Amino acid sequence: MFNRTTLVILCVALAGGLGLLAAQKYFASSGSAAAPALEVVQLYPQPRALPDFALQQSDGTQLLPGELAGHWTLVFIGFTHCPDVCPMTLTHLAQAQRQWEALPESTRPRVLFVSVDPERDTPERLGDYAHAFHRDTLAATADIPSLERFARALSMVFAKVPLDTDAPDGAYTIDHSASLAVLDPQGRMAGVVSGSVLNAETPRPDAVAADLLRLTAEYRP
Repeated sequence: MFNRTTLVILCVALAGGLGLLAAQKYFASSGSAAAPALEVVQLYPQPRALPDFALQQSDGTQLLPGELAGHWTLVFIGFTHCPDVCPMTLTHLAQAQRQWEALPESTRPRVLFVSVDPERDTPERLGDYAHAFHRDTLAATADIPSLERFARALSMVFAKVPLDTDAPDGAYTIDHSASLAVLDPQGRMAGVVSGSVLNAETPRPDAVAADLLRLTAEYRP
């Protein structure tokens, strides 16, 4: 039986899927050459501006919208106690990141990992965790209301879920969206990565790397 959190996540995923379908039809019908051919990144017909946000980075500085300007950015939410999805996703993203390390820092695509578990994930712990996968990964968190607003702007959700009665008192996990949001060089929500970077049978990290390299070189909306 689905719980309420699962239902909400499914609804968000459905809404995102419908948006992607609309985007595909738009680009197919317009015949526009503005957007390059991409394998796994799905761009929306129109990027949407994100509301103001302020996240605490692992180095102690604030991550504000202007900090993301000039780069294509992949955003993933999770937490350091995540048993599988988070470490596997960050591992695959690190494989993609290594393929664009030669680009100038001023335009190099970014990966932003946002912890939605501020109760356990201090900025220092979060930084150690994220940088173990790749040194360039941005890591940030905030208080729960700020995280909820940020996640909602990216069509993502998360919820704290207590563990079963056999677990220690107060033990919990976090249910969260596993999708990747794509922000354009203006810091706007521009699309998502379709499918899953966790699929070991297809070259997802290579495809992600190729798409971000192509976007950086060819498409600056």
